[in-house]
Amino acid sequence: MTITPLMPVYPRCGVRPVRGEGCYLIGERGERYLDFASGIAVNILGHGHPAVVKAIADQAATLMHVSNLYGSPQGEHFAARLVEKTFADTVFFTNSGAEAVECAIKTARRYHYVNGSPERTKIISFSSAFHGRTLGTISATNQPKMRDGFEPLLSGFEVVPFNDLAAATAAVDETTAGFLVEPIQGEGGMTPSSHEFLTGLRKLCDNHGMLLILDEVQCGYARTGLFFAHEHYGITPDIMAVAKGIGGGFPMGACLATEEAAKGMIAGTHGSTYGGNPLAMAVGEAVMDVAINDEFLANVRAKGERLRASLEQLIPNHDHLFESVRGVGLMLGLKLKESAESRAFVAHLRDNHGLLTVSAGENVVRILPPLIIEDSHIAECIEKLSAGARDFEAAA
Repeated sequence: MTITPLMPVYPRCGVRPVRGEGCYLIGERGERYLDFASGIAVNILGHGHPAVVKAIADQAATLMHVSNLYGSPQGEHFAARLVEKTFADTVFFTNSGAEAVECAIKTARRYHYVNGSPERTKIISFSSAFHGRTLGTISATNQPKMRDGFEPLLSGFEVVPFNDLAAATAAVDETTAGFLVEPIQGEGGMTPSSHEFLTGLRKLCDNHGMLLILDEVQCGYARTGLFFAHEHYGITPDIMAVAKGIGGGFPMGACLATEEAAKGMIAGTHGSTYGGNPLAMAVGEAVMDVAINDEFLANVRAKGERLRASLEQLIPNHDHLFESVRGVGLMLGLKLKESAESRAFVAHLRDNHGLLTVSAGENVVRILPPLIIEDSHIAECIEKLSAGARDFEAAA
């Protein structure tokens, strides 16, 4: 037998963490890494945050799981807090971002079904998007690396160019249910929607009776310095998928919706065995207590500006390697010149300088630190990036 006990679907590197402390990961040989990947934007409070640790320990000793056939005082309380602070009127809790997007798609289609327009099933999505790895979510992308070998995919999706309002407008027809879009693409290259594009999608939905579905799995939950990224654009969605930061490392997601958009989601239309379990709800409350307040969010914005300015100052010193900085808040990307490859540079930083980052589309290095970083962590990141750039240039 040659296959590994863990199904080999990940190209795992040599970093083997066994412990985390704040903004650092520690490997099984005691090596330390500055973690500016955060589990791909998940560990917003870093590793081992006392509030999260206490919430897990206390709730695990009390009640971890019961069937959703029973009442959920924990879920009701956390959902009410999310509703109070967002556009939404109702919440469905999931275990992941892909599940949250699946729920969002089902909610949109069901809406038109109960409104007497069952033909309105088409979801318009956008190039370079990443919505998850389920059959439904890969059907909403145009990326061969996610689709190849899994056909036939689900029908009812049309992919058009991102940030192209004219293309989105042209794709609308009598079968269209709505748009599915990331306000800021993460996997696709840390690319923000233009203001014209996102506000234009909102207007199209209003004018044609469609639903705007936002995927804020990566860009949401304080990552950009506001609770959710769409707040930067002055619009609200009808449905929104959330995950990653909501649990600070604990597996959790959520689908948020207005009462109107969720009118078709009645008893029996959707479900999840583990979704909204008491342990997840306790963690979600703890993360929200720490991160979703004006002081914390203002600090994320300030640290994001400081990190961005420091990255921009790097470019003139390594201008044949680095091209530009993109992104918002602490969701930043460093675009490399064509002469270098982002995946190779990420590996170089990791293996030679103990700095963890993540590659993305459009030859971008994703920089996604915990939202609790201090100035010392920013300085250490820049030092490692600069040293890594020099070494990488010398090796090239």
